[in-house]
Amino acid sequence: MSESSEVDVIVSEVGPRDGLQSIHRAMPTAVKIKWIESLAAAGLVEIEVGSFVHPKLLPQMADADEVVRAARKLDGVKVLALAPNFKGAERALGAGVNVITMPVSASRAHSQSNVRMTPEEAVEDVRRVRQMIDAQDQPVGLEVGISTAFGCSIQGDVPEEYVMQLAVALAEAGVDSIGLSDSVGYANPTQVKRMFKQLREEIGVKAGAAHFHNTRGQGLANVVAALDVGVTTFDASQGGIGGCPYAPGATGNIVTEDLVFLLEAMGLRTGINLEKLIIARAIISEGLPGQEIYGHVPEAGLPKNFAYAGARKLAEVV
Repeated sequence: MSESSEVDVIVSEVGPRDGLQSIHRAMPTAVKIKWIESLAAAGLVEIEVGSFVHPKLLPQMADADEVVRAARKLDGVKVLALAPNFKGAERALGAGVNVITMPVSASRAHSQSNVRMTPEEAVEDVRRVRQMIDAQDQPVGLEVGISTAFGCSIQGDVPEEYVMQLAVALAEAGVDSIGLSDSVGYANPTQVKRMFKQLREEIGVKAGAAHFHNTRGQGLANVVAALDVGVTTFDASQGGIGGCPYAPGATGNIVTEDLVFLLEAMGLRTGINLEKLIIARAIISEGLPGQEIYGHVPEAGLPKNFAYAGARKLAEVV
């Protein structure tokens, strides 16, 4: 594990939400909580633990309240949960989340499929949530990842200019952090660099996380491209499980274990213990027997010459 408590890059684990929502079976609540506890023990400081979607639509997330309450007991963990609309945000706020994440899609077709609103209506919904949070005077963050920012498997092309217009509108609506999500695995490194650079130019310090899928094998290449233009928070899912159930072909989040290895090998501290993280994979199989999970590093093992970034930095100082 890293010798330093400081981190250079935040890895935000989305498996308990983005991963599980795309699997038709539900992981038992007790196992889900055990998994989240193991992720926290490995050093994950941000975990998106569930989604406050109506249980009839996503029964896999019916236990979101209970899971949030359990996760809030973990020291040093920022508990995130997704809310697709104002009603979901009310439930998330009541459950005690640290951060509400809301999806706003830049694809009109995907927006209707995912949240049954136009993108403009979704922005107004976000504005109402901001007002609700402020009225209750709770220290709760509000984040948005702009879905299908790099293209859409329903609509096709998504104009980059419109993505930036949405980002500006969301910043004006009071969102704390606005990132870009490659919901369907369309992005390439050149596009990633261009769009994240422009995002920072448009909204400054509110430019947030990168959310990549590895559907076409470009996930980690896109991470490196985003790092080159200053992105310091990345979503990932343990075992690479997940995708968007409302976007055809949206499979394969980037694998948390592979992402952590990449960052640490590049000399970027994550504060995550890879050995403990790899052990936590077994809990997915415990809760979802037979579920296929992915990851090059867990299969190949750590190289003999691997050293955590923090240990290398400490050695250089000494």
